[in-house]
Amino acid sequence: MRSSTQPDVVVVGSGPNGLAAAVTLARAGLDVEVLEAQPTPGGGARTAPLGLRGVVQRRPGASTDLIASLPHDLCSAVHPLGLASPFLREFDLGARGVDLAVPEISYAQPLVDGPHGRAAIAYRDLERTVDGLGVHGRAWRRTLAPLVAHADAVVELTLGDRRRLLLAGHRPGEWTPEASVTDLRGPDLWRTLQATAALGAGVLNRPTDGPAGALFAGVAVHSMSPIRGPVAGATGLLLATLGHSVGWPVPVGGSQAIADALLVDLEAHGGRVHTDRRVARRADLPPARDYVFDTAVPAVLASLGDELPAHVRAQLRRFRHGPGASTVTLVLDGPIPWADPDVARSGTVHVAGTADEIARAQAEIRAGRDPELPMVLLGDPVVVDPARERDGLRAVWTYAHVPSGSTTDMTERVIAQIERFAPGVRDRVVATRCIPAGRLPEHDEAMVGGDISLGAVTAWQMLARPQVAWDSHYLGEVRGGAGAYLGSSAALPGPGVHGMAGWAAARSLLTRRGISLPSIAPDAA
Repeated sequence: MRSSTQPDVVVVGSGPNGLAAAVTLARAGLDVEVLEAQPTPGGGARTAPLGLRGVVQRRPGASTDLIASLPHDLCSAVHPLGLASPFLREFDLGARGVDLAVPEISYAQPLVDGPHGRAAIAYRDLERTVDGLGVHGRAWRRTLAPLVAHADAVVELTLGDRRRLLLAGHRPGEWTPEASVTDLRGPDLWRTLQATAALGAGVLNRPTDGPAGALFAGVAVHSMSPIRGPVAGATGLLLATLGHSVGWPVPVGGSQAIADALLVDLEAHGGRVHTDRRVARRADLPPARDYVFDTAVPAVLASLGDELPAHVRAQLRRFRHGPGASTVTLVLDGPIPWADPDVARSGTVHVAGTADEIARAQAEIRAGRDPELPMVLLGDPVVVDPARERDGLRAVWTYAHVPSGSTTDMTERVIAQIERFAPGVRDRVVATRCIPAGRLPEHDEAMVGGDISLGAVTAWQMLARPQVAWDSHYLGEVRGGAGAYLGSSAALPGPGVHGMAGWAAARSLLTRRGISLPSIAPDAA
């Protein structure tokens, strides 16, 4: 299968999806080259020293060398799908030396301002969570217990092959939002998808001033869609289910550990990665038998242009990006002084207050305004990875939801939001670094306008992502008879560090070439 003149496959982009595709194809015996625009591979799963570029030192006398050396995750620091993804489970990160540390508390939601604040806490233990929510706990248990009991099936439903939905026997109208979901397999799959989304939306359509509503809003808003809609509801239920089953793991040493494990396996099977190789037009693509893109949709159009079939081009041009995220790294000289001490044991904190406050912040974004009180997602890896603290300094990772392309420095708004629930945190800030949403593409071109999901998370774009087609990852035949495939978060099953889109693109390519899908397990040849 190997050729001395050209590779079998060129993969554009070395994020987790691109590397998942490359590993699978290389293990199938194909000659694979990966082209990465940045100086280092890994895409949104990169970890590097914070450095001094863009860093604002807020305390005179602090060691600049120490600040610059702190490990810093570019985009993603916490990975709810890291232990649940079927691709990553078969690849077996643990067997490859990657330690995915799971906090006792999956996520927390501070609710009350000031020094006597309290928070809603999502423990990995469902019943402990229910107990902490008081009278609101019964609704939490009623909604989530059936899903937690079938967590593997929930993952299969949301990350698996969506074509099964079309093949499943479904009888619309036979489910109700109040029904317990107990069978997530077989002919009930389509009904379950609808019921699951409706259940999630139902949680937030009840009175939202309670801790359960706020706790659910914090996970639902990961979709960056209206939190009372079905897509946010389904997102919230998936993430909450994982929080009470496998947990939300943090890679020890940083997210780069995931990318590095994939790179080692790729190189062991003959694959090659070329960094500083930006693909912006057709001339940047070397000859190959097939191309797999781990990029945003606009990059595919820029590279392949009129070579794509007309109906595919039309659908890709209709594809829409979502809101942006501005990242703010805070270098602190100690732990965050949360008013509710339980929050300090959580690897992830949703800093935004009540569900209604989150809804208002998201409404401002839809109106094109940077929120004064933004939704802030905060990751404090030192909670489970103490080695990332150096001489008392730690890099706390945050991002704030903002409109697409925002150029606003969100540092002060992020600090003010955290200060509400952790009085005194401002005094612990030694240095900061903000990358506005509009500048995130400088670090990862796939994040158009700061869209870390690589496409708006809407009901339509989560069923037809990026196109309506039986094989949505296959874009068509281009010049020279090469096949073009999309295997990024812009394709099904959507955003997250899970490798599933790249795996699906590789499976599509191998099927068209009549090659069996190889095992990706560590002990496979």
